[in-house]
Amino acid sequence: MDPVDVVIVGSGASGAAAAWRLSRDRSLRIVCLERGGPPDPARYPATRADWEMARHGAASPFPGERADPADYPVDDSASPIAIAHVNAFGGSTLLYSGHVPRFHPSDFRTRTLDGVGEDWPLTHEDLTPYFAENERMMGVAGLVGDPANPDYDSLLPPVPLGPMGRRLGEAFNALGWHWWPSYGAINTRSHGGRAACINLGPCNTGCAQGAKGSVDVTYWPEALRQGVEVRTGCAVVEVLLDGRDRASGVRYIDAEGREQVQTAAVVVLACSGIGTPRLLLHSTSTAFPDGLLNDTGLVGRNLMLHPLGYTEGLFDEDLGSSIGPQGCCLLSQQFYETDPDRGFARGYTMHILRGPPPGETAVTGYLMRRIPLGPDHHRRMAETFNHTAGIAVIAEDLPDPDNRVALDPDHTDAHGMPGVRVTYTLGENTKRMLAHGLDRSKDVFAAAGAKVTAAFAPVRQTGWHLMGTARMGTDPRTSVVNAFGQAHTVPNLFIVDSSVFVTAGAVNPVATAQALTLRMCDHLPDVARRAAA
Repeated sequence: MDPVDVVIVGSGASGAAAAWRLSRDRSLRIVCLERGGPPDPARYPATRADWEMARHGAASPFPGERADPADYPVDDSASPIAIAHVNAFGGSTLLYSGHVPRFHPSDFRTRTLDGVGEDWPLTHEDLTPYFAENERMMGVAGLVGDPANPDYDSLLPPVPLGPMGRRLGEAFNALGWHWWPSYGAINTRSHGGRAACINLGPCNTGCAQGAKGSVDVTYWPEALRQGVEVRTGCAVVEVLLDGRDRASGVRYIDAEGREQVQTAAVVVLACSGIGTPRLLLHSTSTAFPDGLLNDTGLVGRNLMLHPLGYTEGLFDEDLGSSIGPQGCCLLSQQFYETDPDRGFARGYTMHILRGPPPGETAVTGYLMRRIPLGPDHHRRMAETFNHTAGIAVIAEDLPDPDNRVALDPDHTDAHGMPGVRVTYTLGENTKRMLAHGLDRSKDVFAAAGAKVTAAFAPVRQTGWHLMGTARMGTDPRTSVVNAFGQAHTVPNLFIVDSSVFVTAGAVNPVATAQALTLRMCDHLPDVARRAAA
């Protein structure tokens, strides 16, 4: 392959943002390699009546259920939380809920403020303009003026709350607690050449309409127009080094199964919090016998996941709770910041989830012995469907070096490359936080006049947020990359995904990961030119 200036590995949230930002410099030749295939919105489950079934098959976010040839094995048996991950053009944004709040200023200074975690080598203020730029590109709906997030200056109109959302908002008001409409990458009016959401609901199986801000319809069309070349079905198996121990490109298996090498002046990794450490650990050499950048043993360590608690409430009235984007209604950050009286450091977000669709309602109701088969089925179903709401407690996960991603040579992908083995345990701080969140969720439902029908933590199928496995910092002894994602020991290798996170916050990481990427890519072209000289 002809040499290029930049090769990007991964086309998801951060890879797409990097491709767009870098391609504004038309002098750079950029190639993106994606191991998955291109999506086909015309074949998304939402176009079929049996769309709910696909959530446990082809549209599942869990590799073990999805069984896509592009996936690699993920052994999460040593974790109470299952790992979610999507390999496709657009990455996990194809199946995410579109919930994209920003990290708080305190999330970048937890050591200074609360004596836990570590401070980031940058501040919230450093990211503020990049947050705004990302929201314009992704199309983020919300409401300006949130006292918990004062820096927003422009958003699309908020996603409608619906009767269920209004009822829960009234409950938060009665308790005197913060709440605000969710920040959702959901078009509530035409934006970026895409139509407004029509409230179909199945956002998590892919938005056939294109109203959800997945990067295949936001960043990528512009990046492609600006000259980025994308090669799908290309599984990168190694980052290559030259004689000076600088990155010289990558080795990959193309869609026809042929081994290829793409040389580049700069290599950018955007493979997720498990895919990036997997590739680094597999890229061994004389200089890095334990894996690329792993000379201090940090690659793969400090995995953070956002353990989640769940409480469900049942209302007497039909509140149309299943109507609208499943993961974008309202949130409360009343308990986000540290309060020593609660018995744990840091805090959590209470995230309101709309009620489940009919198939899930029937199956879950039957398994929980609330909706029987037989002559009483339809009456009990009618008393449950559109009568329920959920509260997800999104707990901040503190970094722990024993929570980690490692190679799994016993289970390999289609090309013989090892999968990953995840080792993860809940910390005592997290357990206390989740218990507190479940109790407060019950208070909300009581104030809303709902009966609590379920409350438990952690929820196993919730490992969507993968952070911390190649952390950033100023000290090469305690971090893998610097504040611009540049590797300390290989200066023309960059990491731009959420594996560089130092702490986890208590909100979905996509917006912060993309803002970080945009900031990093302001710095990267100069490095690329110097490396190519």
